[in-house]
Formats: sequence, structure tokens, C-alpha cells
Amino acid sequence: MAGKKIFVITGAAGSGKTTVRNYLTAKFGMTKVITHTTRQPRGKEQNGVDYYFETRSTFAANHFLESVEYDGNLYGSSYEGLERAWDKSDDICIVLDTAGAITYQEKLGAQVVVIFLKAPSPELLLKRMTLRGDDTSKIMQRVKSHEYRRDLELPVGLKGKAHIIENSDLEKTQRLVDDIVENYR
Repeated sequence: MAGKKIFVITGAAGSGKTTVRNYLTAKFGMTKVITHTTRQPRGKEQNGVDYYFETRSTFAANHFLESVEYDGNLYGSSYEGLERAWDKSDDICIVLDTAGAITYQEKLGAQVVVIFLKAPSPELLLKRMTLRGDDTSKIMQRVKSHEYRRDLELPVGLKGKAHIIENSDLEKTQRLVDDIVENYR
């Protein structure tokens, strides 16, 4: 099953997507796909490292696989971003919501390996978001959103196409991720 692969990590907020993505880059040398946004950089975020920070007009100049408007800002992943990542590595990774994961599966087919992270309870997701420093009012707003509720469960469009990991123990999750990656190498 050699060839270029993109490992898509998806699941609800607080399920551990970024942690798993960082593990893939550290352990397997995967290149992170950098996505685009029109929001302003936060803290120490850097253009071309954390996101491609865009204006609405420069954002529109890209060719997107998927994009969304959230909280007044545009977010998206582009074919250009994929190519830049594949120029560095045959195995790349990206964090997407479940709708984005379905789009990737539909548009890129066999190149896509979807890993769906499921937390054992909504309470654990809330605890994780709080521990990572998310604003309490933003957490409550997110938990009430359609997207959050949608991403709690594996959607029909990914059934039989995604590897499901209940992410309650990091070491166990890493072993399962190792098995998935090795299966595609």
C-alpha cells in the first residue's frame, strides 16, 4: 500500500486530535498540512508554521478541498497546502472536523487514512478543553454547537472507512496509531 498518504485525524473538540497529530509528526516524521485562516494570529503563532494567515481576498485565491466559516473567520485546507506538505514527505497528516474528513475521503479516496478519536465521555472532553486553557464561555458555546454534537460520533459517511480509537489512555492510543500507520507503510 505504498504511495502518498494523508492521515486525517478527526473527532470532537478535546478528543486529542492535536496530540495525535503531534505524535505522528514526532514518531513517524510526517509533515503537518498547514491550513489557511482569515483570523488573526494568537500569541506566538507564525504564518506558514501554524496557519497560512490570509485576508479574505488572498484566502479566495487558493483551491480548497474544504472550507468553513466559523465565528466570522474563514478556515480551509487547500490543494496547494497538500502539495507543499507532500513535497516534504510521502506521509502527511492533518486535523479536520468530521465533515472535512468525509470531504477528504470523497475527493482523495485511497490516499486518505481516517483516524476517528472518541473520548469515553463528554465530561472528559470538557475537562481536556478546560485543562488546555480554553475560555470557559467559548467551551460552553462550542459544546452547544451543531458541529460539536456532530463530531461526538462517527458519521455515516465514515462508517467502514475510519479507524476508531477510544482515546482514554495516551499510551494505548499511541500503540493503536502505530499499528494503523505500519499497516499503510
